[in-house]
Amino acid sequence: TCSGIVPTRYRNDKVSITDFGGVGDGKTLNTKAFREAIYRIQHLRRRGGTLLYVPPGVYLTESFNLTSHMTLYLARGAVIKATQDTWTWPLVAPLPSYGRGRERPGGRYMSFIHGDGLRDVVITGENGTIDGQGGIWWNMWRQGNLQFTRPNLVEFMNSRGIIISNVIFKNSPFWNIHPVYCSNVVIRYVTILAPTDSPNTDGIDPDSSSNVCIEDSFISTGDDLVAVKSGWDEYGIAYGRPSSHITIRRVTGSSPFAGIAVGSETSGGVEHVLAENIVIYNSGIGVNIKTNIGRGGFIKNITVSQVFMENVRTGIKITGDTGDHPDNQFNPNALPYVKGVTLKNIWGVKVQKAGSIQGLKNAPFTNICLSKINLHGSPPWKCSDVSGAAIEVSPSPCAQLSSPQQ
Repeated sequence: TCSGIVPTRYRNDKVSITDFGGVGDGKTLNTKAFREAIYRIQHLRRRGGTLLYVPPGVYLTESFNLTSHMTLYLARGAVIKATQDTWTWPLVAPLPSYGRGRERPGGRYMSFIHGDGLRDVVITGENGTIDGQGGIWWNMWRQGNLQFTRPNLVEFMNSRGIIISNVIFKNSPFWNIHPVYCSNVVIRYVTILAPTDSPNTDGIDPDSSSNVCIEDSFISTGDDLVAVKSGWDEYGIAYGRPSSHITIRRVTGSSPFAGIAVGSETSGGVEHVLAENIVIYNSGIGVNIKTNIGRGGFIKNITVSQVFMENVRTGIKITGDTGDHPDNQFNPNALPYVKGVTLKNIWGVKVQKAGSIQGLKNAPFTNICLSKINLHGSPPWKCSDVSGAAIEVSPSPCAQLSSPQQ
């Protein structure tokens, strides 16, 4: 386990949302209660921080900001539910590494539970639920009448020492858990749920963040289960903050897109990613590493090991032509480089296509190493502009990887 990168905190000071007028009847709006409770935690500054207890019940609320040195604790049967009054949602500036909202130009809606510049924050409990009630947002997206980019369910920016554990996240409007410009983040024992047709409901997206540990979780959503990112085209290149030392371990789930993904927004670079003991079923792609011309950046030192996949359209996909651009100002000469990707001990059944590795003509993917992979009779691999090695791979991989190289 890598969860020791953030020490567990015990908070002597405890308050309940009911102390601030919180009502868990599913109808009363509790925005004032949450904001007052967090204001109290922020300004009283108890030694060791404060735990905010949410007892059983359904607490409807608008979005709210957390503060440093606090634990948000959801009892068994506690639900924090997002209001569906989308017009009350605050707008925040676009992320500098994206230059605009991910979906729409300009700003973006603040995440339902938000933190910026925080230290030592825990979201945990007894498997209570944070429910984004995302259906109204998904419909706005489908109908094409979104004015700004949809809100994430939980986002931490510029923060460190974050633990998220033992909570159920469901029906996020957009991405579920998004640590961006963060370090020392532990996400474990979480369940993330959204319908398979819910648009862009990625499970966990570490973004320009370092020392992130994701373990022992179940994710079933409408987009990638875990996607490591680091900024978008010229904005991500200028911001220049990579994602590094990301560990993903013992994650199970299903998605119409990818189980484990890197990209496609990787302009700040992604390195030192380890994913192991992963189970992926009823999914589009098992492992997907994706970038594009104009992205720049790098993807290197990626290891994916001990994967079981069942009923998956494509087992492994590494590609240099995925994803859109924020605007037409990107530099077409900003080619990404992909080097040092190791995929080993992967077993698949009911896999329609073994895989494809499509590098870029002027930036071939190098040191791509496949070892002990059995995808059971699926059609041959497709490859171009790639070099590396393959040992004990079935069906036989492409000629560029056919024999071990020094």
